This record gives sequence, C-alpha cells and structure tokens, in this order.
Amino acid sequence: MEIAQFRYMADNLAYVLHGPSQALVVDGGAVEDIREYIAARGLTPVLVTNTHRHPDHTAGTRELVAALGCPYADPDDALAQGEILLNNEAVRAISTPGHTMDSLCFLAPGFAVTGDTLFNATVGNCFTGDVEAFFRSLKTIMAWPPETFIYSGHDYVDQSLAFAWHLEPDNPAITAYEAKYDPALVRSTLADEFSVNPYLRFNAPPMIRLLKDRNLPVETEFERFSSVMRLG
Repeated sequence: MEIAQFRYMADNLAYVLHGPSQALVVDGGAVEDIREYIAARGLTPVLVTNTHRHPDHTAGTRELVAALGCPYADPDDALAQGEILLNNEAVRAISTPGHTMDSLCFLAPGFAVTGDTLFNATVGNCFTGDVEAFFRSLKTIMAWPPETFIYSGHDYVDQSLAFAWHLEPDNPAITAYEAKYDPALVRSTLADEFSVNPYLRFNAPPMIRLLKDRNLPVETEFERFSSVMRLG
C-alpha cells in the first residue's frame, strides 16, 4: 500500500492511501491536488473520511466528495466500519480519544495516519480534558511496531524539536531526527518518536530525572505522562 501527502492551509497535511487501483482519502483539504493525483493514477476512490471533526481537517470535504463521486464517512462511521479494504489490504480505523473524543488513527501495513493525536515530535492538545483517555490512546499507538511510519495532521516539527531541545539538551537523537526532517514529506518512525518525543518518553530515565528535579509525580506511568503534559 502507498501513501501520498499533501499540504494545505498553513501547516495541515492531507493524505491519499491507495493500492494499485483503489484509494482512501483522509483529511482531504488539498482538494485540487488530491483530485489530480487520483485522476493521474486512474485510482477509484472508495471513501473520504477524517481523523476528527475540527474544521481545519474537514475543510474541503464536501467539495472533494462531489468532485470524486465517492461516499463520505464521518469519524464515527469510519470507526464503525473497522477496516477499509483497498485492493484487499486493510486500513484499520482506531479510536484514539484525547485531542477530541472522535479522534481516529488509520493504521495500514507499515504506516499510520495519526491526525492530531500524535504529531511528529509532539502530541496534540488534550482539548477534551480527559488526560487519562489521551494516555490510553498513546499507549495504543506505542504498542505498534517501532518501524511504523507516522504521518500526522500538521507539520509542527521545528517548534516541537525546539521544545525537545529545551527539555533534553544532551539528547543526541534530536540532532539525528532534525537531519532527517523533510518538509516535502513529513514523517518519522515510531522508533524516532521514542527517541525524541517528550510525550512518549515518560519511561525514559532522563525524562524521569527531569520530572523528579521539578518535583513532579513519577510513581506510575500515568503520573509520569501527566507530569510531562504539565511541562508543555
């Protein structure tokens, strides 16, 4: 299965997931670029959907559905489908509440579209206020194979790495991560995220030492995660 990334607005990222002939569009705000990509490859779009209902992610959805002549599934409907088949390969819709209650990730062989749940080098705001749900969602993602490529909903890499540097100035993995960053294709592996993303490093000894130095709770995983969330 392949994935194509499209920029729109200031820093939003849209995606087309596809096999040889069938395509799924996620957060399709780059309407004309997506339409041209699908037409040039002779793909049949089977569904347009969203990682969540925030307006910057649903922008252009009606226009795109009309242009492509395919069905639309909101996040609840996509989740109800469970798996979306593209040329007999499955894309799993996975509930990841925290940023919003309707947040989804789409897991395909070798990669995932994570919306505003997990960004490259950071995480989304917990607008729901349910930090425990957000923690459980991130734990779900953390259990995926470490070689899984992460394709997120925005390009916030520069500012996210600056914050990571602020917290862990002696972490050499941040330099390596920065060297691999390409604004033309924003992605990282889950292993990369474990090495630099403060919000996934709550079990890393340097992060635990930092939390202790700031007199923040570290007894349990959830306490450590909650403490890291307070650092931002």
